Amino acid sequence: MLLAASGAGAQPPRAPLPLEPEGDRGEAIYPALEGWYRNADGSHTILLGYFNRNAVPVDLPIGPDNRIEPGGPDLGQPTHFLPRRAWGVFAIRVPADFAERRLTWTLVANNQRAEVTFWLNPPYFVDPFLNRANGNRPPLLRVADGGPELQGPPQGVAASLRAVAGTPVRLTAWARDTELENPPPPRARSRPRPPLTVTWRKHRGPGDVTFDEAAYEYESLAGGEASTMATFAEPGAYRLTVTANDISGNGGGGDQCCWTTAHVDVVVEPAPLSP
Repeated sequence: MLLAASGAGAQPPRAPLPLEPEGDRGEAIYPALEGWYRNADGSHTILLGYFNRNAVPVDLPIGPDNRIEPGGPDLGQPTHFLPRRAWGVFAIRVPADFAERRLTWTLVANNQRAEVTFWLNPPYFVDPFLNRANGNRPPLLRVADGGPELQGPPQGVAASLRAVAGTPVRLTAWARDTELENPPPPRARSRPRPPLTVTWRKHRGPGDVTFDEAAYEYESLAGGEASTMATFAEPGAYRLTVTANDISGNGGGGDQCCWTTAHVDVVVEPAPLSP
């Protein structure tokens, strides 16, 4: 669900026309409700993403231009928005008695305001842990040596580490997956997707993050270790997103299943002064 809201400004906000080309710069960013699901303890999780109409990343710090209310403005949303559609970027856990209470995520980019109001709306109930048509389940993902295997949407911070500005630091993830319980008949693909991938992205932080290899492709569902080197341009607090995708691709083709995302916090210290 992508919604725009009215508001004052030199460039009035508006929703894009159905066949309007995507712009390169100066465009809006639309927050998106992916859906919600129930947890075993009776609580609920609301899953959100976004659509950045710009062809370049846009940074919106937490505050008037990037806020979730009530209860915010910071409820874990990104401040670094990559181009185009990003699925299931973060999740908000709400109590069992949340009922029909509502939250609103507001983004103001390039003087264009967009917002989405979300609640436990029955039509948006999803199952991110199982595609019932083919038996697909999200890959298993681990981001800390000896840590637990994660599955499904992000929940909290999975790992923390430290780095020094300008000095590459190794990021390591482990992923594996299982075969479909009910695979569809084979069909020709012009560009077959790899069976399993791991991709790193910046979620928050004051400076640029450069990855030697942001995406790693496995040759089989057995997976294994995937490492890359990341360099942080400036000191400060960062959050990275790491996602394991199977053949369903980014966002599961809009089905909200099956991928696994984790958040990793990195505290980056200033580079030491030269003697």
